[in-house]
Amino acid sequence: MQESKQLKGLGGWLVVVGLGLFIALARLSYALITVYYPIFADGSFSTITSSGTTMDNTLWGAILISETLMNAVFIAAFGYLVYLFFSEHYLFPRVYIVTLIASAIYIPLDAWVCSFVLVDEPIFDYSTAKETLRGLVSTSIWVPYILVSKRVKATFVQHRPVEAEAPSPVSL
Repeated sequence: MQESKQLKGLGGWLVVVGLGLFIALARLSYALITVYYPIFADGSFSTITSSGTTMDNTLWGAILISETLMNAVFIAAFGYLVYLFFSEHYLFPRVYIVTLIASAIYIPLDAWVCSFVLVDEPIFDYSTAKETLRGLVSTSIWVPYILVSKRVKATFVQHRPVEAEAPSPVSL
């Protein structure tokens, strides 16, 4: 009992997890603002998706819209994770693991889908390979940590629903 009280709190390796949440949130927000927003704001989307252009491919519109939406979903997820983290919410470990795995799967899946449009480009260019490796490394480090850590188990306990007591059998 004394050990769990000493381990309770956002210390130790959880500081690195918290810092990683802010970095991921900042990186995704930056990409959404600097990469995706201009595509829709400056008319590039219309140019790319219009028939008769050199970039004409029916998949471009779906890819750009889905990438933008997925980035927005990941921004929302990491924003929610920041809230769960600092409130020491019991859902943090589960949501964090799901988000890491989803992110690690999304990057190569997106590259594969883009290969249907960019047929002459390698699926895993330097940037995509780097992001895929980053996702796999962070997932392989942080998922086991979250699952095994005594500090995680002692810290993320807030807002747990109170389990209803089973009704007592009625004596007749």
